[in-house]
Amino acid sequence: MNSKLKNKQTDFLFDAILSLETKEECYRFFEDLCTSAELKAMSQRLVVAKMLTENKVYTEIVRETGASTATISRVKRSLFDNDTYGYMIALDKLRGEKKDD
Repeated sequence: MNSKLKNKQTDFLFDAILSLETKEECYRFFEDLCTSAELKAMSQRLVVAKMLTENKVYTEIVRETGASTATISRVKRSLFDNDTYGYMIALDKLRGEKKDD
């Protein structure tokens, strides 16, 4: 984990996110917290990560998401060359939720 990110303010932010219970609450909070461009960028990176784990090729990811190849490369590095596994933790949990639906 990147110790540069860990501090009381970031902990407070994550506690606030973890306190949200519905998508509607998330929409309201993130609309206040982020610009629409920031939220779209974060959403796009998560979708790119999902597609990379599904072995989609760059051209398909670009076509479906509009992400640049630089963004796809960055996400790929985070997915496969990082020891934080943040994307994988979230994607695995989301896949588990879908299986239970």
